[in-house]
Amino acid sequence: MATDSATKWVYSFGDGKAEGRSSMRDLLGGKGANLAEMCNLGLPVPPGFTITTEVCTAYYENGKSYPPGLREQVAEALTAVGALTGKAFGDAGNPLLVSVRSGARASMPGMMDTVLNLGLNDETVEALAASSGDPRFAYDSYRRFITMYSNVVLGVEHHAFEEALEHYKDRKGVSLDTELGAEDWKTLVGTYKKIVRDEHGSDFPQKPEDQLWGAIGAVFDSWMIPRAKKYRELNAIPESWGTAVNVQAMVFGNMGDTSATGVAFTRNPSTGESALYGEFLINAQGEDVVAGIRTPQDITEKARVEAKSDKPSMETAMPESFAELTRIYGILEKHYRDMQDMEFTIESGKLWMLQTRSGKRTAKAALRIAVELAGEGLITREEAVGRVEPAALDQLLHPTIDPKAERKVIASGLPASPGAATGEIVFNSEAAEAARKAGRPCILVRIETSPEDIHGMHASEGILTTRGGMTSHAAVVARGMGKPCVSGVGSIRIDYKAGTLSVGAVTLKAGDMVTIDGSTGQVMQGRVEMVAPELSGDFATLMEWADGVRTMKVRANADTPTDARVAREFGAEGIGLCRTEHMFFEGDRIVAVREMILSDDAEGRRAALAKILPYQRQDFLALFTIMSGLPVTIRLLDPPLHEFLPHTDAEVTEVASSTGVSEDKLRHRMRELSEFNPMLGFRGCRLAIAFPEIAEMQARAIFEAAVEAAKKTGSPVTPEVMVPLVFTQAEFDIVKARIDAMAKAVSDETGSSVAYQVGTMIELPRAALKAGEIARTAEFFSFGTNDLTQTALGISRDDAGTFLGAYTQKGILAADPFVTIDQEGVGELVRIGIERGRAVRPNLKLGICGEHGGDPASVHFCQEVGLDYVSCSPYRVPIARLAAAQAALAGTSGGAHQSEG
Repeated sequence: MATDSATKWVYSFGDGKAEGRSSMRDLLGGKGANLAEMCNLGLPVPPGFTITTEVCTAYYENGKSYPPGLREQVAEALTAVGALTGKAFGDAGNPLLVSVRSGARASMPGMMDTVLNLGLNDETVEALAASSGDPRFAYDSYRRFITMYSNVVLGVEHHAFEEALEHYKDRKGVSLDTELGAEDWKTLVGTYKKIVRDEHGSDFPQKPEDQLWGAIGAVFDSWMIPRAKKYRELNAIPESWGTAVNVQAMVFGNMGDTSATGVAFTRNPSTGESALYGEFLINAQGEDVVAGIRTPQDITEKARVEAKSDKPSMETAMPESFAELTRIYGILEKHYRDMQDMEFTIESGKLWMLQTRSGKRTAKAALRIAVELAGEGLITREEAVGRVEPAALDQLLHPTIDPKAERKVIASGLPASPGAATGEIVFNSEAAEAARKAGRPCILVRIETSPEDIHGMHASEGILTTRGGMTSHAAVVARGMGKPCVSGVGSIRIDYKAGTLSVGAVTLKAGDMVTIDGSTGQVMQGRVEMVAPELSGDFATLMEWADGVRTMKVRANADTPTDARVAREFGAEGIGLCRTEHMFFEGDRIVAVREMILSDDAEGRRAALAKILPYQRQDFLALFTIMSGLPVTIRLLDPPLHEFLPHTDAEVTEVASSTGVSEDKLRHRMRELSEFNPMLGFRGCRLAIAFPEIAEMQARAIFEAAVEAAKKTGSPVTPEVMVPLVFTQAEFDIVKARIDAMAKAVSDETGSSVAYQVGTMIELPRAALKAGEIARTAEFFSFGTNDLTQTALGISRDDAGTFLGAYTQKGILAADPFVTIDQEGVGELVRIGIERGRAVRPNLKLGICGEHGGDPASVHFCQEVGLDYVSCSPYRVPIARLAAAQAALAGTSGGAHQSEG
């Protein structure tokens, strides 16, 4: 990067023109690019300038020092802003005041720091009082500036000022900030400056230039604070992107009853409804709306009526400004061709736009907005498919509260983010993380959330706050995360010290169960029954468009009829993995399985397996019937046999009694089968080679069920029998011979032949390397990327949690390799397996059946390497369908190899 003084570090905007434009997002950050674009569109934007993201990079590369020429360019840009406003920065008689805000390339709401009213000091506050004719406004602005600047730049805790303010209001006998006058704020300014001197060890800075550079440095520093790092980690935002800094002339929403500030969306971010949606406050500054200190008012009259609010809407209180906002929102949505999230301020009746960006939205809203924008002709259907984040569909694919369930409602608040969640109450982020690690779902309960709570919000199932509106921090972040949120539940009292939540006569403590409904705003005591989602309307429309463009098929991992039905409802095109061992644990089956394991010879094992055969046949018949006409891949028994044996003394006694075997013999067999490393032990195809009668029973059950299902449904069944854990063709061929023999036997016995395929799961590195040999006789490969990741990286997925976090934080791994496929290592083995397998068998059917099959980034990789299908858990099938469509649209390959109908 060039760092000489000739480099342009600063881009100005204002008065209907700008040096930047929206396409310069990487350089100017999202906020700076959009401010420039709004200026170029002729919209009312307070003049200002953007310090580029390249300065942030240079700042960290050079030991937190600024590049040459920056200070001069900032001074020049400040002078230009002063000329446009008729003011001068630092002038004691006619001061220019500015805001300093961060603006990263990707939206990071609330993660980094902002300073308003910068340029105020003991002199300029008097000039502001004189020019505005309102000393109360001037000193209110000054105390706000001292609070924000001291917190953001000097590191003085915000609560120190809040406590001083509350004590002062108590002494005065008032409850609202707006009830304090000019002399009150003057007194508090003196108190605040003393707090700074006591806490920081030096006086509050009076020189505006020192204030400005302190704030600019704080914004750059905030790029690396823990909450911003955590947000980037959760949202895959590279640290190298850096943030821009936006310095802008202040406009004041706290200049009396003709002034206001607000946040508005061009469509409802929760439902997607095409109507102006948002909140505002009269005589307030921006942080008042999102902080939840005052209850905001509705922008439209319709929303006010629906909310049963007795406070006037912006539409009635400020009709001219409302009309101007409506005009501007129409321009912005058509220009950006997407729902916009806008911030505005009204100063003495004049509306100013402070920001626009593509708004965060729920999955339900994203679907509706994408479908409706396509219907309005603003975007194409293909663009609509690309507009919805596949992972966000998770919000729609899980149960909501059963309408028939009894709800013990204890309080109601704002429906800030839809969906429902049940969990134990936790009052802080650390407790939320601890509960999650222990596998206990939790609800994070806070008076109000702040950006420091980001990790706790991520760890919880849902969020409940007693303060804050629909655009509060909790609401915005929860919607972005796809978690239910109920905010502004003013009737609830939280005592952090006692660890209790109280409302009326009900008191709940940490650990008690609570249910929240983010769609209605209800808070319920205890656990409430849930129901499966309805997947119709906009969801069905968008998925139909997605299916029209994707080239990879999507199957499901399903072991039970319930799984299979859910998968089919979600659009699965077959079963890519049926784990037969899951069927062995039910009812009487486990007794027969244990008899088989404890048998001394093949004859005894066959006798025990004969008892299991009818169960297996019935299992497969159910799956074939549900998946009528679609392929079903059935994996032969995979886990080591000791998993089916008892573990405790009491269980040993019980099993010995039920099987008629002595406890001594049972314990002896348990010792024989115990392993130091079962994952690499006596399992997979090794069982079928040592005990071929197991594979024979399973194969017979498959083919007999296929014959019966074909007669029952009238549709041919094509079972795909998968041999697990092979690393050589010889292993595969031995097991395949047994499967083929059973197919012939069933055909001879029934007079019906079954079309079938025998293939293998590629889950060992050697299998990928020897894929050419294995493909001589294997008719399909399914990459078992869970075990392939374990064996390739030498990492146990069950034990990786203790260190993987450090690996991703330090950049050793880009992501958890059990969530997103390790493309450079495991991915390379997959590529080798595909290339060598298809070199021998060009029409080799290829799929993936590990958890990666439902991960959007991994689905893109599967498209790129030319797999025929991905298989994932039933609830992730729609996610995979949409991700596969987006991968096809991205053109990551010339289209997946198609060998299945």
